[in-house]
This record gives sequence, C-alpha cells and structure tokens, in this order.
Amino acid sequence: DILVDGKLCDCDIVVDCKVGDPIPLEVKLTNWSKHSVGPFALTVTPYQDYQNGVHNYELQDAITFVGSNTFYIDSVKPTKDSVYFGALLFLYTGDFYLNIKFHEDNCSKELPLSWFCLPSVHIRAVEPM
Repeated sequence: DILVDGKLCDCDIVVDCKVGDPIPLEVKLTNWSKHSVGPFALTVTPYQDYQNGVHNYELQDAITFVGSNTFYIDSVKPTKDSVYFGALLFLYTGDFYLNIKFHEDNCSKELPLSWFCLPSVHIRAVEPM
C-alpha cells in the first residue's frame, strides 16, 4: 500500500497537496511469501508525464525529499508488514507521479511479484489558499 498525506493511493485516485507543505509518504510492504526477503532498497522517483510518451525526471527544482528518496530494508519476514516513511516537498504547482523501484542486494532472495505491481501515484500540487 502507498499513502500520500494519509490517503491510500490506487490508480484512480489523485492526491491534492499544497505547494510548500511537507507531504507525508508511507509505503507499506506485506510479505505473503513463505520466506524472508531482503536485503533490498526501495527508491521513489518523481516525474511529470507529458501525455505524449515523454516523462520528465529532471525535477530537482520542483520537488525535494525531506530525508532520502531511498529506503534501505534489511528484511521482511513471512506474513509480516514493513512500513517506510518519508516526505515530499513540492516547490511548484503541477501534476506529478511517483515511480517506485526495487533494487535487490542479494539475487538469491526473490522479492514478491506483487511488490512490482504497486499502484501509480498521481499527486497534484496546488497553490496554498
């Protein structure tokens, strides 16, 4: 599950947030396999989609992370949850998306396939009232 500003995100939801306010980001992973998985890293990369097949990942002047955009995870035990917290700060208005990628440190331990099907996260940064 992915929560932005406390709201559960799925492919049909757009989360509105205010420019200049830190927005909490929560990623909850549940290991339904019979084996522990890890170590691995989870990286969150924001981008803009120009709707013509072009994605802009050069957003360092528009979005910043409070802390790091990469979470390092030792392991997630079978049938257990692991939750990771971060925050985003939007400096400009616009529609943004989050790309979440996993990086395995140990190839012998496969990550659950469902983790590669995380929902697309669409965030609309708006001017504060």
